[in-house]
Amino acid sequence: MRILGIEGTAWAASAALYETETPDSAGDDHVRIETDAYQPDSGGIHPREAAEHMGEAIPQVVETAVGHARERAAADGDPVFDAVAFSRGPGLGPCLRIVATAARAVAQRFDVPLVGVNHMVAHLEVGRQRSGFDSPVCLNASGANAHVLGYRNGRYRVLGETMDTGAGNAIDKFTRHIGWQHPGGPKVEQHARDGDYHPLPYVVKGMDFSFSGVMSAAKQAVDGASGGSAGERGESDGVPVDDVCRGLEETIFGMLTEVSERALSLTGADELVLGGGVGQNERLQGMLGEMCEQRGAQFYAPENRFLRDNAGMIAMLGAKMYAAGDTVAIEDSAIDSNFRPDEVAVTWRGRDPVGPAGRASGHSPRADESVDRPAGDGAELQGAEATVTIESDRVRKDRTPRSYRHPELDERLRTERTRQEVRLTSEARRHGVPTPLVLDVDPDEARIVFQRVGEADLRESLSAETVAAVGGHLARIHDAGFVHGDPTTRNARVAPRTGANRERRVYLIDFGLGYHTSEPEDHAMDLHVLAQSLAGTADDPDGLFAAAREAYRAESDHADAVVASLADIEGRGRYQ
Repeated sequence: MRILGIEGTAWAASAALYETETPDSAGDDHVRIETDAYQPDSGGIHPREAAEHMGEAIPQVVETAVGHARERAAADGDPVFDAVAFSRGPGLGPCLRIVATAARAVAQRFDVPLVGVNHMVAHLEVGRQRSGFDSPVCLNASGANAHVLGYRNGRYRVLGETMDTGAGNAIDKFTRHIGWQHPGGPKVEQHARDGDYHPLPYVVKGMDFSFSGVMSAAKQAVDGASGGSAGERGESDGVPVDDVCRGLEETIFGMLTEVSERALSLTGADELVLGGGVGQNERLQGMLGEMCEQRGAQFYAPENRFLRDNAGMIAMLGAKMYAAGDTVAIEDSAIDSNFRPDEVAVTWRGRDPVGPAGRASGHSPRADESVDRPAGDGAELQGAEATVTIESDRVRKDRTPRSYRHPELDERLRTERTRQEVRLTSEARRHGVPTPLVLDVDPDEARIVFQRVGEADLRESLSAETVAAVGGHLARIHDAGFVHGDPTTRNARVAPRTGANRERRVYLIDFGLGYHTSEPEDHAMDLHVLAQSLAGTADDPDGLFAAAREAYRAESDHADAVVASLADIEGRGRYQ
């Protein structure tokens, strides 16, 4: 099979030829990539200039790739290529339209099918394919995007994502502020090596994260007290730039690594792959590798040519989609600049192979091909940020040091979260929410001893009844003025049925990310985190979350404002 791929979502005008015997091969198949990258004279990527670059560069890289395909075809007597795959989104609309136009023209010229590829899914699929992993958690860290995803029931589910700007964009905005040329990531990486850690805001909300506050604080740090940007003054009288760069890396990459670990814990998976241009950073790769080693998981990062934007990954996913019969007619091949990865129907996984003709379809996904794994058992469990030791009547939770984090940041987070968990667990209980009793606490060692409650996590006892109970509990703590912070299906415990009406008692646990707030959006984030965790662990996430939302409405005095904020959170355009 021979596939031509064309990529051009923002800055990289790229074409590639991919040849393989089997589209799922993890071996060294023939991949030749031609790329002409847009380099702005100053500042960041300008959409008009990027489109002008695409208009000039795409024909050239495509011509080169087609010429290479002709040479390969002449040598073996096969067709020049079997299909043309192109980036359909997400990305800058003007750039995507140029790429789509080129793909349509080539497909018509050679009379071959057209395959429309989601750029972000291509990032994670190239890592999954080359790692040989079955169904890993996938971290996509790129300029405009940051997601943690896992495959379940025919789609890649978003387990966590940025609530504002992408990881790379946050770094680039900082570097533009101090006058450095795009791209900013490699420059921050270089300067961070010579810097001392400078603390910056660290914002993790369940498995979501926010970079805007980190970016703003970094700008303020280099500007110092005199006002005006460091770039305008030519130098900074604030915190040394190298120190702020070190703080940026330790903070942003620490957040990405922690959320990846939370996703591994939620799903029970033991494999993690990395995708996206920010993934080229050695410090980020080191953090993720160290985290996985600490919890006994496997980690894989593709080589750099497959991490940055490239047509090779488009062609490789295009081969899988073509083999599954997932092609698109010319008249239906419109681009989608906000094309989310969880909108993609994954046709190429968990189905019987259909061969290069690719016309058989309709097979159901294999039940075992899912990021969600059966829950472990035993006296000691590895959670998202702690080791849990289970005894007959009590549970000891040790927030063990996370070696991937800077020691100063790690000590602060472990101490603060331990104290907050004790306070909010007890406060929730005072407001009528079932929680375990706190039997002992040692903040210096980041250790808490709890009463043992329930017989299983919510994840193993999912029903409209149990999930609705969580919705009601969240309503009560929100009305009391605080949030849980991480209400996933791992952080509620379900007891056996008791009493005449045979109700199941549901306990909330793990308040370490909670905080006091009366803001409807903060309360809505709790519901959003619950919905995401259901998407990654439940067969009927929409129905279960509907039960939680209705219970929330019935219990909360401020439900209308919170549910309206939830709709706003879910509808935000995170690709702009």
